[in-house]
Amino acid sequence: MSLRFLPDTFSLATFVTENRISTWLLYLLIAQVGLGVGSDPKLKEILKSAHPRLLLLPAATIAGTLLFSLLASIAISRWTIPEVMAVGSGFGYYSLSSILITTLKEASIGTLAAAELGTLALIANILREMTTLVFAPLIAKVFGPAAPIAAGGATTMDVTMPVISRVSGENWIAASMIHGFLVDFSVPWLVPFFCSL
Repeated sequence: MSLRFLPDTFSLATFVTENRISTWLLYLLIAQVGLGVGSDPKLKEILKSAHPRLLLLPAATIAGTLLFSLLASIAISRWTIPEVMAVGSGFGYYSLSSILITTLKEASIGTLAAAELGTLALIANILREMTTLVFAPLIAKVFGPAAPIAAGGATTMDVTMPVISRVSGENWIAASMIHGFLVDFSVPWLVPFFCSL
């Protein structure tokens, strides 16, 4: 089957780029995340029952991740410090951070390099999620019940929640939800910030 209605010079890559389809898909993904989080019926009761001290955990996760991203950037000569910080700012949210990085860095470092950096973000953030899923019992045993939540980053309100609930205890579910929500919320702000530097 041929696409006879398309001109011979048609290029899907050019069509997507010129019409900024990837940018609009990115906006749609961010809107979907906002609607998904905001429409959760449990969110209101979790936020009401939360103690203000629970805000320290996401703040520590964000600060710790950015610190270790900064240290990693010193060892990695291929990418600049802000680029490595952008990768770290994904906090395990691989689907959004990799697309954001690829889209936002394309103009400044080129399509191929932006795709490489986006792929690095995808792999790094998938590894963060997998490490939490596999090693949560060990992390909790060595560092305490809050440690698997910090390790999970943005994934603690969805994918890693069951394992965190099992190893840290059900009394950590509210902390995990609030942590995941706040860290998740920081990704669309921090990744573009570091990509702009």
